[in-house]
Amino acid sequence: MSTFQAPKGTYDLIPPDSAAYLAVREAIAAPLRNSGYGYIETPGFENVELFARGVGESTDIVTKEMYVFETKGGDRLALRPETTAPVLRAVLEANLYKSGNLPVKVWYSGSQYRYERPQKGRYRHFSQVGAEAIGAEDPALDAELIILADQAYRSLGLRGFRILLNSLGDKECRPVYRAALQDFLHGLDLDEDTLRRAEINPLRVLDDKRESVQKQLTGAPLLRDYLCDACKAYHEEVRELITAAGVAFEDDPKLVRGLDYYTRTTFEFVHDGLGAQSAVGGGGRYDGLSEMIGGPALPSVGWALGVDRTVLALEAEGIELDLPSTTSVYAVPLGEEARRVLFAKITELRKVGVAADFAYGGKGLKGAMKNANRSGARYAIVAGERDLADGVVQLKDMESGEQTAVGVDEIVAELESRLG
Repeated sequence: MSTFQAPKGTYDLIPPDSAAYLAVREAIAAPLRNSGYGYIETPGFENVELFARGVGESTDIVTKEMYVFETKGGDRLALRPETTAPVLRAVLEANLYKSGNLPVKVWYSGSQYRYERPQKGRYRHFSQVGAEAIGAEDPALDAELIILADQAYRSLGLRGFRILLNSLGDKECRPVYRAALQDFLHGLDLDEDTLRRAEINPLRVLDDKRESVQKQLTGAPLLRDYLCDACKAYHEEVRELITAAGVAFEDDPKLVRGLDYYTRTTFEFVHDGLGAQSAVGGGGRYDGLSEMIGGPALPSVGWALGVDRTVLALEAEGIELDLPSTTSVYAVPLGEEARRVLFAKITELRKVGVAADFAYGGKGLKGAMKNANRSGARYAIVAGERDLADGVVQLKDMESGEQTAVGVDEIVAELESRLG
């Protein structure tokens, strides 16, 4: 055992479990690639001010959860707690929005870091796949992203998730609601920290998970009752488009997100099989974020889906993904000459796209065949001095146990044919 262990609240992804995580990432990314989203990758750390401005200074993420450090040059940086603000920063820096081909549609996959109390489904290091559509105000774009996430989850076999939908209004109607909510909150018995948040952004109080706070929020004014006509019409079109696509959702007038940049459409994907940490992903529209970080007006929408929690959701539903074997052919050489010949054949197989592995370390036949079984290979190639003298290798079907002699020069073509 190593002297060192993974830091508290983090985890290592190792085989064979890592295969499920890769499959989830691919399942989420596949419908995005088919819908015009290009891959984007940003640094794992950014200027701390990017998150303070974009995510919101009153959020728990900024006040309590960011990993912040100062470089030798005096720059204050933070490990990214989320990726929307970094993606928008990258799009602005590269002037992608100036091409005229709006929206800029991108997707990403990577780790995020938050200093939280570790528990099942909530880690200090976690993986997400996300999508952002930058530079267009269109209800169809909001609907598209919700539909694509639904498609991704269903492609994995998930059925126990729900989509919650709400509108947070815009700069025209939200200030009126904000004032009404603050008046309501001032009459409650709240601690100083919560009252401070209520002054900066009262909607953040609605997201407080403490039971003592939630009990007092019964009867709080609802934002849907304060929406302007434009926001009502926008939200209704989103609802109609999602419904027409056959995607079920639930209206949740109390739904807010933990980031301050959201406007209008907001949504969350929840799975009741996960207990307290039921959210598996979420997102919404963030029309003012670009201006918050020094860019031009670029109405945008996006989401992030948690890979870790999606894997937990699969486990909760008892779904085992049909994962392809990492190895189709396993070579077992018996002797030095066979070692040279079979290594060359394995190399040839790999060149033509066949997943192949080799019995390294000079193990005997019994130990090497155990490794072949563990690898999940469909076929094993076994050869010793006598086989090579006859110009053949032994090809064993690991499922049926059938073994046949195949010419050394024909083995690659034979395996290509059998594996299709």
